[in-house]
Amino acid sequence: MTVTQHAQLEISKKAILNNYKFYRSQLKPSTKMLVVVKANSYGHGAEGFAKLLEGEGVDYLGVATPIEGIGLRHKGINAPILVLTTGMESYPEMINHNLEPGIPTIEALTRFCKEVHKCGRKNYPIHIAIDTGMHRLGFMEKEIDGLIETLKATDAVEVKSLYSHLAAADEAKHNEFTLGQIKQFQKLSDKIINELGYKPLRHILNSAGIDNFPEYQMDMVRLGLGIYGFSGTHQDHLMTTATLKCPILQIKELEASEGTVGYGRHGVLGPGKKKIATICVGYADGLNRKLGKGAASFQVNGKMAPTIGTICMDMCMIDITGIDAKIGDAVTIFGDKPSVKDLADILGTIPYEVFTSIDSRVKRIYTD
Repeated sequence: MTVTQHAQLEISKKAILNNYKFYRSQLKPSTKMLVVVKANSYGHGAEGFAKLLEGEGVDYLGVATPIEGIGLRHKGINAPILVLTTGMESYPEMINHNLEPGIPTIEALTRFCKEVHKCGRKNYPIHIAIDTGMHRLGFMEKEIDGLIETLKATDAVEVKSLYSHLAAADEAKHNEFTLGQIKQFQKLSDKIINELGYKPLRHILNSAGIDNFPEYQMDMVRLGLGIYGFSGTHQDHLMTTATLKCPILQIKELEASEGTVGYGRHGVLGPGKKKIATICVGYADGLNRKLGKGAASFQVNGKMAPTIGTICMDMCMIDITGIDAKIGDAVTIFGDKPSVKDLADILGTIPYEVFTSIDSRVKRIYTD
């Protein structure tokens, strides 16, 4: 790592492409792939991530909100973009930027058709969300007839895909429920396709679905956490995509008589001489305060150093007693060791939250 005075997130192009190609190898040649790059590509930096995937010929990119999709268009990304969570007030901007909305309700469909006609367009690509048990967004079974009627009565839109979302594909204890979701999706999508007279793409598998239910890959899959290096089934085939590092700012040798370290005096030195390093990453950078007071350890020159005291807004302290280190040496907050999952387990959460918590002031550096 080049010595800086700030934390930075190193993102490996090699790892991203390895993970992308691995999942591509699990699919039939005819199956398309949508890669989810919402939430700033899970904290990795959406622009660089999307450009890399576009260069690999990704079929679709998926974002959560119109502003995310518009941001990618402004950065020159031309790949098809599915906006999974659209606000109706954003429809004109979406049309202007050739973003394809996920449509979860009749109200949304009617409003979008009106906006398409206002723009002098027709056969605009949309994606229909079907609720098969997640109960978050999408058409319920009782609403399908009204959906079909509305679609058949307009030339404003063309259904590019039908999709649903699995609620628990990563947990074997819920396999019966997952298979029920898939069966329901097949039933309802068949009904829509038969009435429309043309065949949109169908997709229901997320990363865990690709891992555990590959026989239901249908026309397209949606790859999320898998491309970022995590799988409950194929972890050995994946590589770590992001490493959060920061330099040591200062080192102090302290005696037990000097008391404590940090706010609230929670970092008790204890017996013997201690060597304490201050590093430039804090909760404003996305480092959860619950990782302080020795809950987590970070890597310094191949050895693990526990946090001491509370995590500050812009800094935290680690105990590097017995570790050969100097000012400017790199400290790995997460990467291969500790991993994002290690930190997530300490926090009682999931890797997604750790990734997406990394603040925008942390510079993203693409390597390889």
